[in-house]
Amino acid sequence: MSGHGLEAVETKAAPAPVGPYNQAVKAGGMVFCSGQIPLDPSTGVMVGDGDVEAETHQVLSNLEAVLRAAGCTPQQVVRTTVFLLDLADFAKVNAIYAELFGQGVAPARACVQVAALPKGAKVEIDCIALSD
Repeated sequence: MSGHGLEAVETKAAPAPVGPYNQAVKAGGMVFCSGQIPLDPSTGVMVGDGDVEAETHQVLSNLEAVLRAAGCTPQQVVRTTVFLLDLADFAKVNAIYAELFGQGVAPARACVQVAALPKGAKVEIDCIALSD
């Protein structure tokens, strides 16, 4: 979609969209990042073999790549949503999440357990950031 001050964000450093959406959209001084799952951007293959910690590292790497493509840093993120297949994984995911979002003012966040995620992922994270 173009016009109305909307700008699509695209980077090969994160997985390509597999549907009618963008990796992120810049609008009104904000960046709205689509949810990322643990896909290797160069191969399109899931990483981690079901290890939620390995999955979380890849998810955050993908999300950071999209933020950087939009001209943002993780410190500009104001809101995240963490989707977990199992809330029992919360402590493991939270420790890795804190490595990226734990400095300065941590973003507001929701964390929910879901029935399923795309491609059998155990974690998906999206975010909203302020744009320069």
